[in-house]
Amino acid sequence: MTLAGKTAIVTGSTSGIGLGIARGFADAGINIVMNGLGDAEDIERTREDIAARNVRCVHDPADMTRPDEIVALVKRAAADFGSVDIVVNNAGIQTVSPVEDFPPERWDQIIAINMSATFHTTRAAIPHMKRQGWGRIINIASTHGLVASPFKTAYVTAKHGIVGFTKTAALEVAQDSITVNAICPGYVKTPLVENQIADTAKARRITEDEVVRDVLLAAQWTKKFVTVEQLAGVALFLCSDAAENITGIALPVDGGWTAA
Repeated sequence: MTLAGKTAIVTGSTSGIGLGIARGFADAGINIVMNGLGDAEDIERTREDIAARNVRCVHDPADMTRPDEIVALVKRAAADFGSVDIVVNNAGIQTVSPVEDFPPERWDQIIAINMSATFHTTRAAIPHMKRQGWGRIINIASTHGLVASPFKTAYVTAKHGIVGFTKTAALEVAQDSITVNAICPGYVKTPLVENQIADTAKARRITEDEVVRDVLLAAQWTKKFVTVEQLAGVALFLCSDAAENITGIALPVDGGWTAA
């Protein structure tokens, strides 16, 4: 089955993993509803770059902490493109801090964006997918949805929640030709990870080079960062007919991290 002409909502797609997936999907002929923050001119240049791949592409600035805006995003996609075929729940933020110093307002924000937004987007999209008899929901979890690391309580909690949500939602729509899966990347060289390096160095009282060598890539046995292009390829596979009977999984793409 070709995916050309289908429509994908990719949250948090103005940079990083989400942008990589949006570009990979566009190269496969999938229309894109971008979402995310950033400079307006930069976002428009990114939108034009994606649209130049012979697909339609729009940007919706829905705030992932506001359920009403998330619902409006899904409605707009259905109205503008005629269908909501694929949803990639990718939006996420991070804070690195010991539990006793963790800012409560930051906890609430991370849980809202990294976990609750996935519920709201999925809840709004499933009725459209049921009506058309096909759908793919891909939740970008993390290796931290399977294992923990210190100083990341909110992030690890949210990503574990994503894995549980993925399994439950997958069972509910299993007979509707809709699959729900989670991808669990190890460390990917994105702006989010770049920002973590300095924060982790401060929290652990080590150098930034030591953070990369001894913290970030310590558990990735390949000793390589995951690339956004690799994640786009995995996401495309999960949308394919070959993955029709793959649902409810949390797929590690982590250089062997969770194998040890």
